[in-house]
Amino acid sequence: MRTRIKFCGFTRVADIDRAVALGVDAVGLVCVPASRRAVSVEAAVKLRHSVPAFVSCVVLVLDATTAAVQEIIDRMHPDLLQFHGRESGAFCRSFGVPYMKALAVADDLPARLHEYADASAVLLDSHTPGALGGTGQTFDWGHAQGLALRRWVLAGGLDADSVGRAIGRLRPYAVDVSSGIEAGTPGVKESGKMAAFVDAVRRADADFYAQEP
Repeated sequence: MRTRIKFCGFTRVADIDRAVALGVDAVGLVCVPASRRAVSVEAAVKLRHSVPAFVSCVVLVLDATTAAVQEIIDRMHPDLLQFHGRESGAFCRSFGVPYMKALAVADDLPARLHEYADASAVLLDSHTPGALGGTGQTFDWGHAQGLALRRWVLAGGLDADSVGRAIGRLRPYAVDVSSGIEAGTPGVKESGKMAAFVDAVRRADADFYAQEP
């Protein structure tokens, strides 16, 4: 099984076009006003139109109201909602749209996973509850080992230099990167860093399967 790739925090159509050309599986748009990579719903609608068939559009929200989430659904038709705050499992599933729940890696993680058992995926990040990711900070990968998760997404401080080691050690279903493919300006992606990240993931997958008997 190959590792899926999600690039997050897009603000420019040209960057989405480049990511799609590189073969990423999903692109993320951040509809959280407090984020450094925030886009308005109006801007997000335009960006969403640039995402072609067979590439998933993921919209990130954080402790948004029911009305705000419903507006995103009605106007953007996301393939997946990504809840990044203190949302309950009941709230996440109430919209009838596939969702991914971001959870901070902490000692109580196994107990919290049960609440989101119907999520399409769980994203493990270094963020604190109610805060956004995209900080470039990693967490102790040891906390993710041994978890009974079928589909989980690794995020937090990944870049082309570290993602191969992470895949080799943890074998996540997917990896998610934002700041690690930027030159310095949040929301502005760098073509070379995007390409290097994809190459690193593909090499890690090839190395893993080459070791199988």
